[in-house]
Amino acid sequence: MSTLPPETIKTATRRVSCDGATAIRGGSDYRPAALGHPKVYLEIDEHGYVDCGYCDRRFVLEGGPADGADQSQLTDIANGSDPGHR
Repeated sequence: MSTLPPETIKTATRRVSCDGATAIRGGSDYRPAALGHPKVYLEIDEHGYVDCGYCDRRFVLEGGPADGADQSQLTDIANGSDPGHR
């Protein structure tokens, strides 16, 4: 059974960073300091997407091969992985 990644973010660049809390709501009464994970930098390869190994956020390159694809059918790719060998 295929499942969707918890969150999909489209990006215009091949290099992205993720800390697990950047897109979380903010405000004067809200402090996300306890949320998230260590900041990691990820590189989107020829498949057009990459998954964060900590929080499973998926970053999809706009206009890339995975843009517009059914995300539940794509194999998880952590930085440096190759879904062709799974």
